[in-house]
Amino acid sequence: MRYLHTMVRVSDLDVSLRFWRDLLGLIETRRTESEAGRFTLVYLAAPVDQDRARAEKSPELELTWNWDGEVYSGGRNFGHLAYEVDDIYAACQRLMDGGVLINRPPRDGYMAFVRSPDGISVELLQAGERLAPAEPWASMPNTGSW
Repeated sequence: MRYLHTMVRVSDLDVSLRFWRDLLGLIETRRTESEAGRFTLVYLAAPVDQDRARAEKSPELELTWNWDGEVYSGGRNFGHLAYEVDDIYAACQRLMDGGVLINRPPRDGYMAFVRSPDGISVELLQAGERLAPAEPWASMPNTGSW
């Protein structure tokens, strides 16, 4: 058995790609458009996973955009997606500079939570050792839920 992907439905593909690809840093690996089914599937992978994808298929995030539009709720019901990052402070700063609210700042130099435009909770974890506490993160309060 092998883990393949996680699918999340998105309400605006462009807004979602800006979050997942442009701000978070995932790489689009493939895209499928279905005129008959009236949907678009976009598959994304973490950069390190993309590099090793030649040797083996890596886990992906599948964004499903239904062209006729639906209102989605309950993104928190399935839990969260987690990604390891090389520098949690830089990742959070890039997201914050892009207008993303940091729900749980990386006060501990190790873990943070944000939400996608569709309310999907995303956990960011520092690769390797925790970073030393640093401002503005060390004193930043939690905002909302994750």
